Order: sequence, then C-alpha cells, then structure tokens
Amino acid sequence: MEHRVYITGMGILSSIGKNINEFTSSLANGNSGIDWMDLDYGEDFPVRIGAQLKGLSTRTLMDELQNAPGKIAARVKKVSARAPYSLQATLLPVIEAWHDADLDAAAVEPDKISLVVAGSNISQQYQYSIYKKYAGSLQYVTPSYTLHFMDTDQVGTITELLNIHGEGLSVGGASAGGNVALIKGFQAIKFGICDVCIVVGPLTDLSPLELQGFYNLGALGGKNFHNNPSKACRPFDKSHEGFIYGQAAGCVVLESDQSASKRNARVYAQLLGGSIVCAGNHLSDPSEDAEVKAMTNAIENANIHRSEIQYINAHATSTPMGDMAEASAIKRVFGQTPDKIWINATKGFTGHCLYSAGVIEAIATVIQMNKGFLHGNKNLYEPIDSSCRFCGRSLEHAEINIAMSNSFAFGGINTSIIIKRGM
Repeated sequence: MEHRVYITGMGILSSIGKNINEFTSSLANGNSGIDWMDLDYGEDFPVRIGAQLKGLSTRTLMDELQNAPGKIAARVKKVSARAPYSLQATLLPVIEAWHDADLDAAAVEPDKISLVVAGSNISQQYQYSIYKKYAGSLQYVTPSYTLHFMDTDQVGTITELLNIHGEGLSVGGASAGGNVALIKGFQAIKFGICDVCIVVGPLTDLSPLELQGFYNLGALGGKNFHNNPSKACRPFDKSHEGFIYGQAAGCVVLESDQSASKRNARVYAQLLGGSIVCAGNHLSDPSEDAEVKAMTNAIENANIHRSEIQYINAHATSTPMGDMAEASAIKRVFGQTPDKIWINATKGFTGHCLYSAGVIEAIATVIQMNKGFLHGNKNLYEPIDSSCRFCGRSLEHAEINIAMSNSFAFGGINTSIIIKRGM
C-alpha cells in the first residue's frame, strides 16, 4: 500500500527570522538577511558579505535551547551542551517543527518515526577551530571530537533528543542535499517504512578554507556591490555575479495520510513527488539537460500535468551560468514563453544556505502557498529573460495550489520536488 505524504510541521532558524512567524514576516515584507559578516580572518580576507546568523553565539543558543517546552526540555542540555555550533543551531528548528506537529502529545511509536539529515561536511568551522587549538599538541585533542566531526553526530543527537527509533541517516547531495533528504523522507513514508519522517536541513558552518575556495573558484558574488551588501544577491538579474553564502537551518515533518488522519494533525501541504538526476559530471558547471530531466521526472512522479504547476521556487543562486541554465531549462519543460508560471528565488533574502537550501526553500514555498502571496525577487531590476514570469521586487498576491521547488548542485546533482497546498 502506498501512502500520501503530508507536511504537518515546520521549523526554521535563519538570518531573516529565528522561527516560522519571523521568517514569514520577513518574506512578506521583503527583509533581506544579507549584510557584512562578522568574521575574524584578517583584513585581507576577501569574503565579507553573507547572510549570517547574528547575535546567536553558542551561549545564546544554549539559552534558547534550554527554554524548550515539554518532554524535550529534560534532554536538550544533555545532548547539546558541548555540540558544535552547527548542531546547536539546527536543534532549534527541529524542536520548533516537532512541537508544531504536536508530536510530543502524539501516540506515534518511536520505531515508526525516522530521520533524514541533509548534507555532508556540515561542521567545517568546528574542525578548523579544533585544528587551530591543538595543532601543536595533537595528543590533547578532546575525545568528543571523534563523534562531533562526523555528520552522523546530527543523526545521533536528534534521535536521542526526540526518542526516535526508526531509520536514521544523513544524505549527501551538496547544494541539492535538502531536496535529496525530502525525497528520501517522502519515499520512506510512501512505501510504509515509517509513519513520520523528520527531515532536517542543518546549518552549514563553513571555515575560511571553504569560503576562500569558493572565492578562488569565482563562485561567490559581492565584488561589484561591496559597499552595498543587501544588493549583492541578484537571482535572474543581469548584474548577478555569484552566490552569497547564507546560514540557516530548517526542519520539515513529513507524515503519512493515515497517521495524520488518526491523530487529526494539521496539514500544511502534500509532498506529491520528486526526482534526483545526475548529469555524469563531477565539476561545478550546470547541466541544462539534467535540470530538464529532473523537472520532467518530478512531474511524472507526482502524477500531474505540467500545466498544473503555477509557481516555481527556483534554485537561482545568482550565478550567471546557473541562472541562465535554469531559465532555459524551465522554458524547455513548460514552453518557450512560460508566462503563466510565477518564478521567484528565496536566496535573494537568505543567501545560498547550501545543504539546507532545499529544506529552507520548501518551507518558504509552503508558507507562500498557505498565506496567499509570493515574495519578491530581491534586486531583480533587469531580468535575464523577458519571456519568463519572474515575480517583481515586491510581494505579489497569488493563490497557488501546486508548486515546484528546484535544487541543483556541484557534481551534477539535480533535484526537483512538487508540493500541493494543504487541505
């Protein structure tokens, strides 16, 4: 028996809101989280602009976590006290989503709840800081480092926090990791492996090594807007020059129709399907053909017609090659003048949140569908393609029933998911 898959809970921590309500308000009001970053890597360090979590140190995160309500409160200090920053930050939206879905009070057996964590190489800054601290005396490296440097530390910690005893795993996928996790969670519920799946997009905490590497690759933007950071991320605009690093963590609770009905859960949306397509390429350049295949496969998997899609939350990183390839791929899938489909890019507000991007943008898509608006395309002054129906720079009122959200990644990984508005 195949099950329908519902979204029954959401949580977020981002540069534009530390919970769903704040995030929703920022999207509606056009508030950007992109600004100067607080970094201590020397005056010559070239990466200065990003969508950073400001005012949230390890200490303030612990204060927030210890305010957790319900049964979780007793466990949160034990699992998070010495955890890396990325994990501490990720636990906040996990707790929010868990309570949003009312799972503390739910009679869902622990072995029928699963967990999928998106991404790999999640805590690079933690590893960098440990190396700096112990470089001259490696024999004193803290034993806990052995657990924390593994991405599965997120899996173990979250399953302990939430008392999850079903399947638990982390999935790679680079910038498409969030969508990969959502698709794997969707499959687990659809085919009866679990009743509930917690899908987590963790905060990607990069060190100066990764930031410098992206800069040297020419992938980062901000060079022409170094005096005006909020203008630096420009998806689909002719002045785009590269992606802007963003920090955010998100969590989505997926649940079978049977489980949601049994406990009378609120349903935000239905995840209809998704697709993962590899381009057979280990480099960073986009593949228009693979993007087309990911979108068409997702439509087929969702068992809908392409004409039913009214809105696309685009991958749109603000890189010239990436934006052009995606716009062209959309036209190949939906017709050369896709003027009936709204297109916007949440990265204009949040920056590119890397492994969590797919989860963050799925949440943004569900919020917009339920609230009856589409957020603007921040900094879209000269669209790269006049035949596409890009949202303007400010909010558009729209009733969206079915949407697509794209995430594409280095290494030729291309994903697309299809979401239907809740009942």
